[in-house]
Amino acid sequence: MSLLQELTSKYSKPGRVEWIGIRPERKADLQSLEKVEVTFSGLVGDHRAKPGKRAVTLIQSEHLPVIASYIGWDAVDPAILRRNIAVSGINLLALKEKTICVGTSVLKVTGVCAPCSRMETLLGEGGYNAMRGHGGITAEVVTEGEIYLGSEVKSI
Repeated sequence: MSLLQELTSKYSKPGRVEWIGIRPERKADLQSLEKVEVTFSGLVGDHRAKPGKRAVTLIQSEHLPVIASYIGWDAVDPAILRRNIAVSGINLLALKEKTICVGTSVLKVTGVCAPCSRMETLLGEGGYNAMRGHGGITAEVVTEGEIYLGSEVKSI
C-alpha cells in the first residue's frame, strides 16, 4: 500500500446521518423521514429511484452554513437542496470512489453531485455558485438495507 493509499484510508471517526429526504414526484418538495428503505434503485418512495450511479445523493451537513453565508441567509434547510441524505462528522469528498456503509446499506460513492440550475431559483441569485464545491456526492447501491437518523457512515 502506498503512503497516499494509507493516508486516504484513515478516518478519525464515523460520520452520522442527520437528515433524510425523498421526493415522491418530480419538482415536489422533499419529505423529511426518520428512516428509509434502500433498494438497488435508491430510496424507496423517491421519484428518481432507479439503479445506477446516482441512486442516492448525500450532502455534507457542515457545508449548509457555508452555503447559507454565500447567499445571505441565516440557515439552509437540506430539503431545499434536493439531496437525499445529509451527513455530519466525516468528509464526504474523501469518500469518493470508496465503498461506504450507511445504516445497514452499502453504497459505492460514484462522484460529485454538481448543482443544477434550479439552485438559482430555489436559493436566489448566486445560488448555483453558492453550491459549487458543496453539492455533495452521488452513490450507487451495493447492498440493500435501511438508513435511519443517527445511522453511522463509514468507509469499509
